Amino acid sequence: MFSARDPSDIDRFFRGLTEYAFHARLGVVDPPLVDYVSLLLVRFLRNDAAGRPAPTPEAADVTRLLVAVAGHPKPDEAREEYRHIGDVTLFWSGLYPEALRRAEAPGPIDRLAAYRSTGKRAYHLAATLEPEDAAAERLLFERLSDEYDVCVEGLTEVRRIWGEG
Repeated sequence: MFSARDPSDIDRFFRGLTEYAFHARLGVVDPPLVDYVSLLLVRFLRNDAAGRPAPTPEAADVTRLLVAVAGHPKPDEAREEYRHIGDVTLFWSGLYPEALRRAEAPGPIDRLAAYRSTGKRAYHLAATLEPEDAAAERLLFERLSDEYDVCVEGLTEVRRIWGEG
């Protein structure tokens, strides 16, 4: 029986929702990519449930995040920071793009476009920092970079399906 209190049920819910959105609605069958996106949703949900703030468009200002990476000279730390930047930008671009538009500063900068291009670049940089013996992770980050727009579309579809329920 489904119990919202059982963490594994929440994991299965998001995995099923994400698989349905990507496989059935978009025709994207890439299990490692879809698993990564579903786990991203669970990670952000758990951060919120654990009392830690979920990333907000203001807290996830890409410029500030990129500056923070400069302070991590170790490849492992920089790789994790780039992955985090990719994750945050993917989350907001796919699930709540209207929040990015609403949070835009006055001027010619399109925050949604900046988030998307920064997310693609961040995943690409994370891939380049993967050690030689981590070929699967490197390939996954390369696909996240190359298929970033498809992942945004998949998350948009997840939100649409979630709203139908």
